[in-house]
Amino acid sequence: MAKVAYFTVGSNRLDEAKTFYDALLGSIGMTPVHEHASGGRLYRGKGTGLFGVLGPYDGQPACIGNGTMGGFSFDSAEEVAAFHAKALELGATDEGGPGERMPGAYFAYFRDLDGNKLCGYKFG
Repeated sequence: MAKVAYFTVGSNRLDEAKTFYDALLGSIGMTPVHEHASGGRLYRGKGTGLFGVLGPYDGQPACIGNGTMGGFSFDSAEEVAAFHAKALELGATDEGGPGERMPGAYFAYFRDLDGNKLCGYKFG
């Protein structure tokens, strides 16, 4: 069965974005694994795929995708809430606080410093 292997977001403020993601992803056990040629960084945790914050390949300014969102799976609703709280503490914008969105599905949404939409979730 296939599974998502990596997700990247673009940034026009890479130094700030790396500081943000070092702290946010570090809080869930993901660490930097590669400094990207664009000035960005790739992260990985035990048993996870890659997450990257990068400068766009074409050299144009980064922009958010309308309808684009990346998700981080957690083992508990408490972990989802903590991830969301950490993102907000680091300067992210709330896009939907932690809560059940349908029976057995717990989600929390935020936008990073560049406006990229991300979420933490727990099914079951």
